[in-house]
Order: sequence, then C-alpha cells, then structure tokens
Amino acid sequence: MVTVAQNPQQNDPQIITNQTEKSNAAIGVVSTLFFLFGFITCLNDVLIPHLKELFTLTYAQTMLVQTTFFAAYFIVSWPASKLITKFGYKSSFLIGLILTALGCFSFVLAAKIAIYYVFLSGLFILASGVTIIQVAANPYLTIIGSKARASSRLIFAQGLNSLGTTIAPLIGSALILSVAVKTADEIVALSTTDLAIYRATQASSVQLPYIGLTCFVILIALALCFFKFPNNKIVVQKTNTISKKFKLFDHPTLVMGTIGIFAYVGAEVAIGSLMINFIAEPTIGNIPFSEAGKFLSAYWGGAMVGRFIGSYITTKIQPSKVLFIHAIIACTLVALTIMGTGYFALVCIVAVGLFNSIMFPTIFVLSTEKLGVHVEKGSGIICMAIVGGAVIPLIQGYIADISNLSISYIVPLICYVYIAFFALKTKGESITR
Repeated sequence: MVTVAQNPQQNDPQIITNQTEKSNAAIGVVSTLFFLFGFITCLNDVLIPHLKELFTLTYAQTMLVQTTFFAAYFIVSWPASKLITKFGYKSSFLIGLILTALGCFSFVLAAKIAIYYVFLSGLFILASGVTIIQVAANPYLTIIGSKARASSRLIFAQGLNSLGTTIAPLIGSALILSVAVKTADEIVALSTTDLAIYRATQASSVQLPYIGLTCFVILIALALCFFKFPNNKIVVQKTNTISKKFKLFDHPTLVMGTIGIFAYVGAEVAIGSLMINFIAEPTIGNIPFSEAGKFLSAYWGGAMVGRFIGSYITTKIQPSKVLFIHAIIACTLVALTIMGTGYFALVCIVAVGLFNSIMFPTIFVLSTEKLGVHVEKGSGIICMAIVGGAVIPLIQGYIADISNLSISYIVPLICYVYIAFFALKTKGESITR
C-alpha cells in the first residue's frame, strides 16, 4: 500500500494557516498558466483563416494546424507525466515554459521563410511546451486544496484559460486578419517571384503577436524560478505491502473520461477553428474575417463566463448532473446550427461556448478522483486524449470540403452526445461534499 507522508505538526493551527496561504498563492500562480496556454491555443483559430487564404488551402489542409498542435498532446503527455513524477511540478512548469517560448520564437523564423510546413513545425514545438504545462497544472490543482472543491478550483482556473481564449481572437484579428488578403484568382495570377514576396509580406503579420508571446512566456518563467510550490512533489511512503501497479483498464471511469476529453476537446476546437469561415459565409453572417473574429471572441468569452459561474454551481450541485445538462444543451444548439441559417445559426453556434465551459475540468475530476497516488499517470493519459483536437477538426474539415460548413457540424454534435452519456454513467460518483 502507498500512503502520503504525514507531517507530525500538521495539526498546529499556525502551520495550517501558513499552508493555506501558500496553497492559495500556488493556486493563483498556476491559474495564470491556464490564461497563457488558453491565449496561445486560441490564436490557432485566427491563424487558420489567414493561412487558408495565404496558401490557398482546402479546409482539410488548413486543419493540419490543429492536427499538428494537438498531436503534441498525444505524443508528449505520457513523457510529461513521467517528468512530473521524477522532477516535480515546478521543474515541469519551467521546462514547459522554455519549450513554449522556443515555439513562439520559431514563428518569427517561419514568417521569414513563408512556407506552410515550417509554420506547422513551429506549432509542434510550441504545443509540446503547452502540453507539459497542462499535464502538470491539472493534477496540481486537484491535490493542492480540499478534495471536495477540486472541481471548483479547476473550473475557476479554466475560467482564466477562457479569459485568454477570449482576448486572443481580438488581438489576433487586429494584428493578423486586418491585413488585406488577395483572392484565390489574384494569387493564381501572380508570378513565382511576386507570389513569394506576397506570401512573405502576409506571413510577417504573425510575427508581432508571437514576439510578444515569447517575451511574456520568458517573464513568467523567470518569475516562477523564485516561487516555492507547496506539494511540489508528492511524497510517498511504502509500507510492507507492495503497491498495486497502475493498470488503465482497472479504472473504467478513467477510460470513459479519456474518451470524453477526446470528444470534448475535438468538438470545442473544431467549432472554434471553422467559426470565422462559417460566420463569414453569405448565408450566415456575410461579413469579413476581421469582423467574424469578434464573434469567435464571444464564443470563447461565453466559456469564460460559464466557467466562473460553474466554479460556484459545482460546489452546490453534483458535477455529473451539471455536465449532463450542459452536454444536452450543447447538442441542441449544434443541431439548430446545422438546420438554421443567417443570424439564428450564428447565435446558436456562438452560444455553444457557454455550455462548453465546465466540461473539461468536470470530466477531468470525475475521471481522476479515485486514482490516489496514480493521479499524475491519469493526468498524462487524459491529456493524451486532447489529441481529439487534432483528429475531430480534420474530420470536420474533410466533411466541409465534400459538403458544406453547416453539415460538417454533425461531427461535434456526435461528440456532445457521448459527453452526455459519460455524465449519465458517472451519476452518483461525484466528489463527496
């Protein structure tokens, strides 16, 4: 059996007060990291329409942005969980931030070369850093305070994540999408030399936001060097009994939750990735990309509002029940988007963001609450499922190419149906309050 090491002075009131203060400070620091990777992730949604027009890509080709970014979660998540176990949370955060800074800076070089696949390579480096940060941040917030409020803490941190995703489209649209892009016919008419110059000029519009991000990430890393994390590494003591080896299929809720994270991230990313193109359609909003970007901000802003509200609601109502209601409403809104047109369809798809709000943290907590000392392994497995953001958008992009954007939303609809199923299966298994 494995037990957490006990401190003989843990019942001292002064020590408890100091530990609480340190824990609250750590929660605040780690929550800022959620803002960072939310901002970075959502910039992809602004890059997609820009790169699609710049390199005259199909929807499926453009979705390689998300495929590359979220493939890093599948490849890096498991090694990241090993990294946490060996070196602790602080070192893992710093390693993740260094990789993130390198990835952001690579965009400066990619913009000079103006080759699509060089952009994708930089995205993978950036995403690898973000993956390490997220694999560490999620379980850390579940162990740093009381178990009963783990879901609430994680939802609050996800609210700051959504603050980043809300601001990113506004800044990205102003700096990237405001640059005039030639039509496909105009691009075809350009000579090889003129095309290279045009692409280099257009690609340079992404440099400023990513240079700013590089500096911001470096500043955060420097600040974390001087911060001492309580519970930086879970200390365990072995008794005479041999600890039970972790086996994935001994934890059916974790398995179902992993599929749930795959479905949720895939649906959320797919909707956001194609939203600017969808809203710009003549039959929907009939507006330029730079204006459509504001509605993308509203989509992520809805998730932010929902998460701050949800961090309170889940302390009063069983998280699995809240998850089920949100999934059903999301299903309804996506179905109405598929059938609707004009501003009705626009409002429906933007409103989905509000009901995405509590899904990730709630699924995560429901899936890992019974793992005990295996929580880092569970986090690594769940974060591997974020690869749904690589797979689901690619499938939706392919369907959009062979049919239309409205029909393609059947893909996230199926994802929300599964999430509702998961919520029903975990009913009554929520955290004891």
